[in-house]
Amino acid sequence: MSDTLTQTIAGKAGVSLGQVTAVKSLLDDGMTIPFIARYRKEKTGSLDEVVIGTIRDELVRLEALDARRKVILESLEEQGVLTDEFRTSVESAETMTALEDIYLPYRPKRRTRATIAKEKGLEPLADLLLDQQIADPVHEALAFINPEKGVETTDEALAGARDIIAERVNEDRRSRQALRSLFFQEGVIESKVAKGKETDGVKYGDYFEREEPVARAAGHRVLAMFRGENEGFLKLSLRPPEEKALALLRRHFIKNTGEASLQVMTAIEDSYRRLLGPSIETDMRKQAKERADDEALRVFSRNLREALMAPPLGQKAVMAIDPGYRTGCKVVCLDRQGKLLDNDVIFIGQSAAQAKEAARKLRELAAKYRIEAIAIGNGTAGRETEDFVRDLNLPGAIPVVMVNESGASIYSASAAAREEFPDYDITVRGAVSIGRRLMDPLAELVKIDPKSIGVGQYQHDVDQAKLRSTLDETVVSCVNEVGVQVNTASRQLLTYVSGLGPVLATNIIDYRNENGPFRSRAALKKVPRLGPKAFELAAGFLRIDNPDNPLDASA
Repeated sequence: MSDTLTQTIAGKAGVSLGQVTAVKSLLDDGMTIPFIARYRKEKTGSLDEVVIGTIRDELVRLEALDARRKVILESLEEQGVLTDEFRTSVESAETMTALEDIYLPYRPKRRTRATIAKEKGLEPLADLLLDQQIADPVHEALAFINPEKGVETTDEALAGARDIIAERVNEDRRSRQALRSLFFQEGVIESKVAKGKETDGVKYGDYFEREEPVARAAGHRVLAMFRGENEGFLKLSLRPPEEKALALLRRHFIKNTGEASLQVMTAIEDSYRRLLGPSIETDMRKQAKERADDEALRVFSRNLREALMAPPLGQKAVMAIDPGYRTGCKVVCLDRQGKLLDNDVIFIGQSAAQAKEAARKLRELAAKYRIEAIAIGNGTAGRETEDFVRDLNLPGAIPVVMVNESGASIYSASAAAREEFPDYDITVRGAVSIGRRLMDPLAELVKIDPKSIGVGQYQHDVDQAKLRSTLDETVVSCVNEVGVQVNTASRQLLTYVSGLGPVLATNIIDYRNENGPFRSRAALKKVPRLGPKAFELAAGFLRIDNPDNPLDASA
């Protein structure tokens, strides 16, 4: 990687060139971000996971940029247009947008109005008009009338020449850059209700007539407007005032005030409305969407981290209740290790007799299994169930805790839940998940797709690949920050440990089942396919209960 690109990354991440080089070298060696942040501080200057992630993302972006740059240079060389000056421009482009602007005039394109006009021999007339020195364009156009090529009048000749000028305006790098800046600084996102959708699209009523600067539009509103447009209820436009855009282009291309200049002005207006404006608007839409996505993803990541890192109750005997009206409340009792001991169904709201029976059952279960805490899901009937349980005045002042049950139903229908509880239905599995969330939120929530934990709105509107990557990285960060007890961890939890993955996690579980609990970290080397590199990356994040070496219980 060149010094220029290294400097670019260093500037964006706010670190030194040496730190960027060190992080790149460690990532190239296959090391994970949690491992680098914790165990290679001396090489990175104690960079945290956030900065290392920024450097990693920039490296990926610049690698993609370099790959595209190489393709463009090869194409320009094949076309015979690659001058030293051109090469310098391509090699110094710092963004994909700048690179594509340089390449635009030479990029293979479909047949356009301009290429048709060139085929008719009208390019010299376009050159004359752009030079703006001729007094009478109509007179000059007479020389280009050629019925055999489909040019029968001066109007047709001038129209074709204007098409060629319009394409040149569209492909002018200086104009694109200036117009892009104008769009970003003064662009307005305008939303209107689609014709005939006033009733069906009432949920988007706030956006039926709305205008605001793109640069200051809140991410959640941008995502809402894009969703409304995708569903056919809104029409969106992202443009600056048209006159300002046209004035900018006129300054670039208009040299005089004669008839030729009027022809060029007409071509500029056509170019902006038909080619350049829509093209830059597409870029702006992409930028606005990416900015809104990034804003939403930061919220999702923060909410997910808070859910995963919620303080665990620890090893307590727990009664968990999944509330419900019609089908009743599902009740399970778990031992201190989260093992299912008993399950039942109670009805608290249908009749006094049923409520009395429910109270009897809960008291008996609490006494029989020496319950130390009660977890209640926060779904439908959650508050009513909580009030009912608190009114029982159970002995020992047992704490009653409302637990976020988002995603519990997803887990209960998953292969992991079926594997663990093959003889129980999904209602029991869901209640078990609620109880275990109270005991150890992190260990239980990693069994669920991060998207199903309920971390924020607009999850379906953001880039799904980015969403998956961001949420997975958040889970990885949390798991490795806390560490994992290797003798009790589930396969799902082990999967997120640095250096492991689904295959090695499964192999660890299988080895543990066959040979009993691990007595030392070194014993992990006996796990099939867990080689020296995986051991190096994972060992520091794994803990051993009552190990032969006391340090194996620590980081």
